[in-house]
Amino acid sequence: MLTLPNILTLSRIFAVPLLAFLLWWPDWVLGYALAFALYCLMGITDYFDGYLARSSGTVSKLGVFLDPIADKIMVAAVILVLTAQGILRGPYVGDMHVIAGLVILIREIAVSGLREFLGPLRVSIPVSKLAKWKTTFQMISLGALILGKAMPWWNTPFAGAAINIPHTVGLTTLWGAAVLTLITGWDYLRVGLKHMD
Repeated sequence: MLTLPNILTLSRIFAVPLLAFLLWWPDWVLGYALAFALYCLMGITDYFDGYLARSSGTVSKLGVFLDPIADKIMVAAVILVLTAQGILRGPYVGDMHVIAGLVILIREIAVSGLREFLGPLRVSIPVSKLAKWKTTFQMISLGALILGKAMPWWNTPFAGAAINIPHTVGLTTLWGAAVLTLITGWDYLRVGLKHMD
């Protein structure tokens, strides 16, 4: 059970409380810089645990179970803390960006429930290419939002105001992830509905 891929996956889960702690104070620039570094490290381990498991032939049931859970815990924790600290806020629409975060969280819960329902029926839902793009947008978005607070000086003038470039990229890609979330969530739901009486 304690293979290197599984250890990497477990390390991501155990790092989530530290990540949330570093994100808790929005004016702590050093904390957000450390959080960005930790977030990137967690993303790297997310790639390598799957790669190592497949290349070494050590894919385990524990790893298959824990890997998506680790991803969902990290994403949910970051979205919730950023929302609580008022970071999912931007020009023109204020805190309406929270809706994009809610869409992502609701989809994750719904798809997890759907997978649990279909499991006993021995029906699997393969991850589509669009879902991988959703994950990519999601990871870039949250990383950019963290980086924006780590580099509050990285601004550019726009429409008479100074906007933070990473923060703006983060909010934009968050909506991109939310749109892809709705599309892929509907695709998964259609598969599930075929097996519901």
